Amino acid sequence: MKRGLVFGKFLPFHKGHKALIGFALKQCDELIILVCCSDKEHISSDIRVNWIKKTFKKNRRIIIQAFDYKETELPNTSESSRIVSQIWASKFREILPYFDVLITSEKYGKYVAQYLEIPHILFDEKRKKHAISSSMIRQNPTKHWHYIADAAKPYFQKKVVLLGTESVGKSTLCNTLAHYFSANLVTEVGREIVENAEDFTKSDLENIVDQHCKKIKKAQKDARPLMILDTDIHITQSYAKYTFGEYLDVSPEVYKQQRANLYLFLNNDVPFVQEGSQMTEKMRNELDKSHRQTLKKFRVNYHEINGNWSGRLNKAIKLIESVIGV
Repeated sequence: MKRGLVFGKFLPFHKGHKALIGFALKQCDELIILVCCSDKEHISSDIRVNWIKKTFKKNRRIIIQAFDYKETELPNTSESSRIVSQIWASKFREILPYFDVLITSEKYGKYVAQYLEIPHILFDEKRKKHAISSSMIRQNPTKHWHYIADAAKPYFQKKVVLLGTESVGKSTLCNTLAHYFSANLVTEVGREIVENAEDFTKSDLENIVDQHCKKIKKAQKDARPLMILDTDIHITQSYAKYTFGEYLDVSPEVYKQQRANLYLFLNNDVPFVQEGSQMTEKMRNELDKSHRQTLKKFRVNYHEINGNWSGRLNKAIKLIESVIGV
């Protein structure tokens, strides 16, 4: 049986890496993929390994192995150096099972293979098929979004949450911003579950939390550079505190899933419109205070969005652009 080796940082995993692995699979019966992660890099080896596993989940000929190392002990460089290649070749023999062919898209692959005393197969060294590098993606994920592997996109997606009390134009602004930025939009769940804003139970709120999480997960299946959320877990918690005097018992994973890069709080300085199922204007303003208190408790920093409708839109656009880097 012929066993091949592909190694790299996969920081992040992109379409060039995917093509390399696809090519390597044609050159051997079984393929080892070694994910090398230094102690100076901010994305863990577990996350990188999971990107590859998700991408090739149906392929049973792949063995994925993580290797965490310290840069004080091993060099972290992409330069084509014979000295560096010899050091890494020695380490590969030490930590990996047997393999008899090396497949890379780098010049230094030839040097590593020579020290391993095995054949080297070069793939698309000049990046003609996928003119991208991981460093380019790290510098500007939004600009190079189409090169990022689908499994890695949710990690780099930016989240923006619009917060605020009732009748301040959240849903309208969310829809406008989602269209403007071609973003994933996660709409408010509360109105789908609770018909009357003055008549709901704690179970209803718990259901809202659950359904909101499912909506986010579904939206991430086709992740775009930006996701816009119409309210989040903190607003649900505020309703719980305001109505029942206590917060819901929510898993830390919910907060982690909904953690945003930018929070926009819509001020209640716009005319109140009663549509029949909303709270009174007095309750709306009380809820505004409750939201702010809850956000303070959970240490959520937000930008205030006030003024007329066009002013709100322009301010929101500028803040979002500063986050996504356009």
